[in-house]
Amino acid sequence: MTSLQDSEIFERNAEPGSLSAAARALDITPAAASATLKRLEARLQVPLFVRSTRSLRLTRDGEHFLAHSKPALDALREAVDGLASIGHAVQGPLQLAAPSDLGRNLLLPWLAEFHAQHPALSFRLYLSDRMADLYSLPLDLAVRYGEPADSSLIALPLAPGNRRVLCASPDWVARHDKLKHPDDIRPHDALCYVTGPGEADVLDRWRLRRGKEQVAVRVRVAHVSNDGDVVRRWAIAGLGIAYKSRLDIAADLAAGRLVELLPSWQGEAAPLHLMCANQRLLNPAVSVLRDFIAERCRALLQ
Repeated sequence: MTSLQDSEIFERNAEPGSLSAAARALDITPAAASATLKRLEARLQVPLFVRSTRSLRLTRDGEHFLAHSKPALDALREAVDGLASIGHAVQGPLQLAAPSDLGRNLLLPWLAEFHAQHPALSFRLYLSDRMADLYSLPLDLAVRYGEPADSSLIALPLAPGNRRVLCASPDWVARHDKLKHPDDIRPHDALCYVTGPGEADVLDRWRLRRGKEQVAVRVRVAHVSNDGDVVRRWAIAGLGIAYKSRLDIAADLAAGRLVELLPSWQGEAAPLHLMCANQRLLNPAVSVLRDFIAERCRALLQ
């Protein structure tokens, strides 16, 4: 069996009829091209060219071999070009993990809009507030809040300026005295997110700052869930105060379903990133998707 390189050098020499011209086209030396042709003739055990000092011409065996090898080379080139076009196309499937609240209420409609623009791209969306392991699970990407803890992962910023917000329903606000300072939260029912099975996993210490003043409030836990969307729904239902990512509740604030409390106080940073485990996964589809989500986040936070 002949190698691909040998066959291509043979084809190139057959077309221009000059060894030096074929060598220039392939960016090799005439000596290397000549040695390849001799090796190919030895392997096939037939002369492929009639040589002179200035040119080459095909023998009948050479013409026969060219007639069969050229279609095969053309098909291979077409396959390689096809792979290159796939690598530059926005198409899928794309396997993506995201937090439950952000995934259901924001990412789901955004991905539907994105798919309408790029119908060749399909999604496999996994929603969970547990940290998805990009190394062991069949995932391409993960949308995550917070600063990346694993420095080996690649983090593409989506909403770097996002922060947590104190919020409650208009009904709750109407039933309680106005909060003037973070310490005023302490006697009220807090709706908390939990990251694990133990009491120590309940996020019941809420940190806020105003200028140089910083306060960490240990809240009175009323209801707890490991699902961020449940905490948001409890807040809308008027069950207490929540400390949520502004992205998660931006639409609720705009629609009046929730009210921001202590707006002069700044909550903790909650930057949003698009994470992947390998540089090779940063294909055009990921790049376009990242820009799309980042733009939607900017518009929502404004």
